[in-house]
Amino acid sequence: MSKISTVKAFIALLAITVLAAPATSSTDSFVFGGCSQLKFTPGSPYESNVNLLLTSLVNSATFTTYSNFTVKSPTSQDTLYGLFQCRGDLSNGDCGRCVARAVSQLGTLCLDSSGGALQLEGCFVKYDNATFLGVEDKTEVLHKCGPLIGYDSDEMNRRDAMLDYLGTGDGSYKPFRVGGAGGVSSVAQCVQDLSASECQDCLSEAIGRLKTACGAAAWGDLYLAKCYVRFSKAGAYSQDGNGNGNGNGNGNGKQ
Repeated sequence: MSKISTVKAFIALLAITVLAAPATSSTDSFVFGGCSQLKFTPGSPYESNVNLLLTSLVNSATFTTYSNFTVKSPTSQDTLYGLFQCRGDLSNGDCGRCVARAVSQLGTLCLDSSGGALQLEGCFVKYDNATFLGVEDKTEVLHKCGPLIGYDSDEMNRRDAMLDYLGTGDGSYKPFRVGGAGGVSSVAQCVQDLSASECQDCLSEAIGRLKTACGAAAWGDLYLAKCYVRFSKAGAYSQDGNGNGNGNGNGNGKQ
């Protein structure tokens, strides 16, 4: 099995898929997932390391909303890195259930894959044999926009100011942020292996791209590899994508 040399190469190999059936709860709803095209041999030391890592993620998620692990091996290609992160407003119990579901889905989606990533509404899980922990990555993974609506200029200015506020730092480390103005709510989050300055940089990039991509849409979601930003006008967002949104997801894993 060849080692994946960079996170960017891994993202380029992601096969982003969309789940048609609704999940069992809003926090368990599927957002995106992808797998390395490289496979490991069943019964190999790498498979044991994958099982150990994913078990550690599930166990840890019952106590905290973020953690990362490294499973070391005598051979570098069998060393494995992984993390999970839950949405900042989830309880430990909800976080644990979300991560357990994500790991279960990864086991099906990424069977025998050397790396995989899965984003549910409430949590994110990733593992790989390339060192990605603490590495800033602003690769766009997914964006979706709702239907265009008739914002007036004041509403648009308030919406943009709210999004800009989410990307404003005060020197403290705030990986999870929420905002609201004029009937529009928003949320942003960085993966917590980033530093405070890297988090700011990632969110600023995501906010700029989201405003460009989703302009006057009723709602919009934009996910980069290490952060995301979302906004929604009251009552406008369709959780399972079956509403009036155009759902123009960027699902090709482009660099």
